[in-house]
Amino acid sequence: MGEQAASGAKNATKSPAGRMKRVGTAEPVRTAKRVGSKSGTGSATGRELESEVKPKPESESKATPKSKSTPKSKPKVTPKPKPNAKPKPNAKPESHLAMVRRARRINRELAELYPYAHPELDFRNAFELLVATVLSAQTTDLRVNQTTPALFAAYPTPEDMAAAVPEEMEEIIRPTGFFRAKTKSLMGLSTALRDNFDGEVPGRLEDLVTLPGVGRKTANVVLGNAFGVPGITVDTHFGRLVRRWKWTDQEDPVKVEADVAAIFPKSEWTMLSHRVVFHGRRICHARKPACGACPIAPLCPSYGEGETDPEKARKLLKYEMGGRPGQRLSPPPDYPGAPAPALGAE
Repeated sequence: MGEQAASGAKNATKSPAGRMKRVGTAEPVRTAKRVGSKSGTGSATGRELESEVKPKPESESKATPKSKSTPKSKPKVTPKPKPNAKPKPNAKPESHLAMVRRARRINRELAELYPYAHPELDFRNAFELLVATVLSAQTTDLRVNQTTPALFAAYPTPEDMAAAVPEEMEEIIRPTGFFRAKTKSLMGLSTALRDNFDGEVPGRLEDLVTLPGVGRKTANVVLGNAFGVPGITVDTHFGRLVRRWKWTDQEDPVKVEADVAAIFPKSEWTMLSHRVVFHGRRICHARKPACGACPIAPLCPSYGEGETDPEKARKLLKYEMGGRPGQRLSPPPDYPGAPAPALGAE
């Protein structure tokens, strides 16, 4: 009986059907042998082969790839920062030490960007700078610079200005706005200089702030640029930028000054003020900061508040950065921009 089963298996293999099964589906033949060895009958093996082990349809078989070539990898695209991107909630807060290091690096970057930074008011002495700074409230330095030549021609000294006819002075400084209040302040500080300081501008903060119309900001401008005494000038540009850079969260100018003074050595205070104000006027504007054209964007935690597209951002640049004149009629020799036009010549 076993010999017959064996000869039957041989004959099945020699037959055309057997050859087709072995060639077409190798796995069923191997399975048949395993089943046959267990049952011991060749007929049982044939039945199980036909009923239980069926070849899979071609649709279910694994498709053979046409080619073994590896698909080309797509070039990596660095995503641009999203405008108004907010920090992630789980982002690690910046330590005070890290903030100080970042702030000092920003100052170094600004020093390279604006090596010619300077006060943007025209003046020849401490008195002219004091008067020009008082006039600069609520107006541009350009408008002040266009107005002061006629003012100083009429009143070159504190004694002359103290003795001025108010209505005549008001008419001269009218282009700067708030001319009546400014005339009162200028005549008051000139009288104080004449009566209390022998007609000379004092070189101490505590003396300067006693003059009518002179606050801490004006005093620091005069001290830093007329006397070489380091001081931080907190105007609207300075306050806006240091808050954007997270150097402080204070709004009060005196508190802002104290916070920033603690970050930098005293020798940097005056030039730091000029650089920050320059950057605020030229790139980091109040309404539309030119983020896409800002050289210190990688250091700015407020990147994205303004225009991030480089081409559009470049169109927002002002003064010499945008190829236009600056604010001074008589700029320093190293200033790369054109002098501002005189009053009425714009």
